[in-house]
Amino acid sequence: MSKYQLSVATRANQAALLPVLLVATSVNNSSPMISISYEDTAILHDGDKAIVQLKDSNGTSVFGTGESLKKLLSDFAFLHAKDEKLESQWLSQLDSFTTLDFKALDPQLQKLDRHLLLRSFVVGYSLSAVDIALWGAIRGNRVAVSAVKKGSLVNLTRWYNFVEGLCPWVVPVQEALNASVKAKMAAMSKQGASYNIGLENTENGVVTRFPPEPSGYLHIGHAKAALLNDYFAHEKYKGTLIVRFDDTNPSNEKEEFQDAIIEDLALMGIKPDKSTFTSDYFEELYQYCIRMIKDGNAYADDTDKETMAEQRMNGEPSKRRDASIEESLARFEEMKNGTGPQWCIRAKISVDNPNKAMRDPVIYRCNTAPHHRTGTKWNIYPTYDFACPIVDSMEGVTHALRTIEYRDRNPQYQWMLDALKLRPVQVWDFARMNFIRTLLSKRKLTRCVNQGVVWGWDDPRFPTIRGIRRRGMTIPALREFILKQGPSKNVTNLDWTLFWATNKKYIDPVAPRHTAILKDNIVKATIKGAPAAHTEEKPKHVKNPAVGVKKVAYSPSIVIEQEDAKSFKQDEEITLMSWGNAIVRKIEKDSTGIVKDIEFELHLEGDFKKTEKKITWLSTEGQELIPVELVDFDYLLNKDSLQEDDKLEDVLNKKTEFRDTAVADCNVAELKAGDIIQFERKGFFRVDQPYADGKPAVLFNIPTGKTGK
Repeated sequence: MSKYQLSVATRANQAALLPVLLVATSVNNSSPMISISYEDTAILHDGDKAIVQLKDSNGTSVFGTGESLKKLLSDFAFLHAKDEKLESQWLSQLDSFTTLDFKALDPQLQKLDRHLLLRSFVVGYSLSAVDIALWGAIRGNRVAVSAVKKGSLVNLTRWYNFVEGLCPWVVPVQEALNASVKAKMAAMSKQGASYNIGLENTENGVVTRFPPEPSGYLHIGHAKAALLNDYFAHEKYKGTLIVRFDDTNPSNEKEEFQDAIIEDLALMGIKPDKSTFTSDYFEELYQYCIRMIKDGNAYADDTDKETMAEQRMNGEPSKRRDASIEESLARFEEMKNGTGPQWCIRAKISVDNPNKAMRDPVIYRCNTAPHHRTGTKWNIYPTYDFACPIVDSMEGVTHALRTIEYRDRNPQYQWMLDALKLRPVQVWDFARMNFIRTLLSKRKLTRCVNQGVVWGWDDPRFPTIRGIRRRGMTIPALREFILKQGPSKNVTNLDWTLFWATNKKYIDPVAPRHTAILKDNIVKATIKGAPAAHTEEKPKHVKNPAVGVKKVAYSPSIVIEQEDAKSFKQDEEITLMSWGNAIVRKIEKDSTGIVKDIEFELHLEGDFKKTEKKITWLSTEGQELIPVELVDFDYLLNKDSLQEDDKLEDVLNKKTEFRDTAVADCNVAELKAGDIIQFERKGFFRVDQPYADGKPAVLFNIPTGKTGK
């Protein structure tokens, strides 16, 4: 018996691996002559589809689930079905049962259900590799299993349960596989994301591009695209990064947004080798559109927006689709002159392609709003889907790395290049970065700004780069978090706690420690045995002397927080942090239970390790107490993720801002805007407005990855 090595990418859908493993196990279920290894995703991915590699003892390799099975079965004739033609047909369709897309999977399940109407086995009258392989593909696919367990596919469900009874070894095999993959994934997560994504033709040089539209501020989703393009261009392949502003919609674009994008990219450490604008190529794009019309690949259309949307949905042609080239060119000239605003130009691709992005998309439209760079020179502008592939090719882009929501438009991208006979560009999709309870739609973010829901684009509740930096995110932490996500295609809803936990690693070792006491029912306390008012120099960070020193005032008169005072018992020994122990000798409360006065007796000989309560305090003598406002925030949204039919107004939290007034130690007066500190027992804060002219300093709470706001 030949010994085989089965290799799979750890991010692969297990349904692609399980059929081969189960067939191999069925050959000798006590000790299958097969071993499993995990390889780079570059080797084992064909586009976005996970595949399997099977290598025999001679080093011969085959790829793909179905092909791997055919190779394996060539040595084990007794597992072949008698009808080899039917067997081959089902094995060739095996990969379609591994998809997690239910729309694509459902027809295959329906087909198998009909096939099994009068059959106990898929092929012939006995169990064969086809049954085992198909069963394994379904068993390993959570979407397929869910459909089978619903019971609506009666024949398929009957067969599925029947095969499971005939093959008692399959469940232990999958459990072992689950454990193996889980262990491998855990090991990989410690190492960070894999960047071996199989980009082709990198030996001839790599040019990537980041094409932001200057219609808003960059948010964290844009940051991922920018950093990944920067990483592949400058770190992995030592190539070229182009930042190109996609300024093709003058109604939404401003120079303010353009300048902000440049600044934010610089803050993230992204230095493009070249900065360009799509508007630099308006003349060339205009000429390319004329060529499209002349080649019969585009036409002018004046169908109203609603009708056009309905026709595209239903796969119906426009009444203008067969207009003459001369008429379309004339209409395009009217559009250019501003005398035909109702017209647009559409690519002549298909009216009923299953991919709706290929149903004659608009490639040029009218807009008389002045452009922030070209003024009123143009009355027509190309769409992103028309301009992007053309300018990519013109600028020498070799690899277009973009988020997965463009996947349906990838064939359209390729069609544009082919129709105009332009240099090809390799496209790679990666998953966009989604976060729970977070708006990433630029349109919805703009609404929040315009309606006064937030203070502006740099609001600390916003996922913009400026917003999260204002909240207290450091750039090194931002880069680390995003680059650890890597260019994976797996779409997930990330939790902000992971994001802020990464940030804490950077700020905790260097943030100076200070003290703030809430003013709400603040309690004055006297300390018997305390020395006269004086100050001492203490380290700002006990574990990091390099942070510097601060003044700490000591005196018999201090203030503490109401919540601490309420918790004390008579004669209880507590610890005054950064001073020593004290014994509670007197507690005075008013009729409502509010503590009005406390008297301590200093007991520096006491052991702080034995006290239950360790409290912060501030001396009211020997220093000026600085007024501060501590601000915390909640999520803007009350749902983890939005659905298409959700109204923005219904999912916005009513209260997302929480303010407390407090007094802080005298050193806080020296803090500058942007400084990050820790108030003992309160958390980390970023100074938004420093103390000046008697006005309180305003500090924003920085999340640290713990649950809560």
